[in-house]
Formats: sequence, structure tokens, C-alpha cells
Amino acid sequence: MDMGTRTVTEQPWWTLPENFVAPMVVHMEADQEELIFGHNDTYLPCIEMNSRTLIQLESWFTATGQTRVTVVGPRRARQWLLHMFCCVGSQDPCRHARGLEMLERVRSQPLTNNDLVASISVPLYTGDLSVSPRISGTICFSFRQPSPYRVIGYSEFHL
Repeated sequence: MDMGTRTVTEQPWWTLPENFVAPMVVHMEADQEELIFGHNDTYLPCIEMNSRTLIQLESWFTATGQTRVTVVGPRRARQWLLHMFCCVGSQDPCRHARGLEMLERVRSQPLTNNDLVASISVPLYTGDLSVSPRISGTICFSFRQPSPYRVIGYSEFHL
């Protein structure tokens, strides 16, 4: 498989059990959800298809009106989406602009291996605390042994 220039041609990702072991779960404000997924979740299907993930949105989940976003799929795709969510929610103009570029990319075309690798090489947390009120949650990524890994904190993820 060469995802650098074309889409996946191997076994479909949803047939691999490791892609479902530890879903990524974040909470985001309703306005950020609408920015990313569109009014009435218009862009949800294309984001799922182009990132090769399944995304569940539960807007009723918290008392503060946040939306619970659960993502299953390949680990690198989940990491890429998390990075995009964080950048889109940033008040830093450069990070926010990067997030909007990433959002346009995942809405318009399948992510390539180059996209996924480039995202992972950029640190997720760069000291931008402006995102903290907009996105939080428990983030778990699966590894070979089903051992959840929490990015920051004891059980909560706060940027």
C-alpha cells in the first residue's frame, strides 16, 4: 500500500479489530462542532470517508452543551483528527489557520500516508491554553497490547 499518492487498497480498516480497541473520545463546544462537521453534520460523512474512521457525535452528552465526539479507526487517522480538532479550536492565528487547512483537506480528499505522518511529527500540545474551554475529554489510543494511553492528565484530556 502506498498511501502517499493513492487511497488504501489493502484489507478494509473496519475489518481489523485493533482499530476498535480504544476509541478516541473528546468533548467540544457546539460552535466548534458546527465549524468542523457543518450545520446538521453535513460534512460528517465525507470526513469519515476521507479519514477512514467512524465518528459518533452526541450533543446531549454533557450538561454544558458540549458534544461528545467518539472516533474509531486506524490510530494514525485518530491522531490526525485530534490534531486537526485542536488546531481548529486554537485562538493562535497560525494554529487555527493550519487547522482550517487540515479541515478543508479531510473534507475534500482522502488523507494520504504523507498527511498522517506530517501530523504526527508536529507536537500536539504547544502551550496554547486557549483551546482548553473548547475541547476536552478522555483520549485513548490503542497499541499492540490493549493498554489505554492517556495523553495528558489522569483521566481527562485538557489542552
